[in-house]
Amino acid sequence: MSDDGTDSSDGTDPDAGSAAASDADPPENDSHRFDRLPATAGDRVVPGRPTRNEVIEWWDDRYGIPPSTWESHTFWERGNGKLWAFAGDVVSPVDAEGLGLRILRTRQEHWKPSTNAVQRFGPEATRNVVTLDGEEAARFARGDDQDLPRWDGDWGYVIAAHDIAGGVEPIGVGLYLHGELRSTVPKGRREDLRS
Repeated sequence: MSDDGTDSSDGTDPDAGSAAASDADPPENDSHRFDRLPATAGDRVVPGRPTRNEVIEWWDDRYGIPPSTWESHTFWERGNGKLWAFAGDVVSPVDAEGLGLRILRTRQEHWKPSTNAVQRFGPEATRNVVTLDGEEAARFARGDDQDLPRWDGDWGYVIAAHDIAGGVEPIGVGLYLHGELRSTVPKGRREDLRS
């Protein structure tokens, strides 16, 4: 054996590929496939991956969206913290570009719902819904931030909504801080609703 730890006869490192080295590395997210979320923390294999129960509890605690909303959905992570809901079931992992609807970003201090999720599931929300009047809704849809001192709910990500035809419909996700509602409507989905 040489001084650098390789076997001089074949030039290989005797420790390379050992089972002990590979067992020490925990599984990681794969940005090229969907992996099903574990049901509970006890089922978690990938460190930091949220569980199905945590996701359902978060939607209920933050927005009052009932857990029964998610009964027919499976939850998937692709990449680091990008969660998707799929109204069905397939074998995990899944190699695909999309699987259902992207609903949540979780690998940050505060979880952030997607605009699509809020528009799809937001009508069931009973908490942290900011109902905007016509001009406020138009500003929000354009992507403009605005003072909104009347809101007395929680700070953080809220569902911005507007009364339309006798019902409250979600427009998108807003970030409410210090008396200001910041629009997080993606640039490609902004609209000018002024007449």
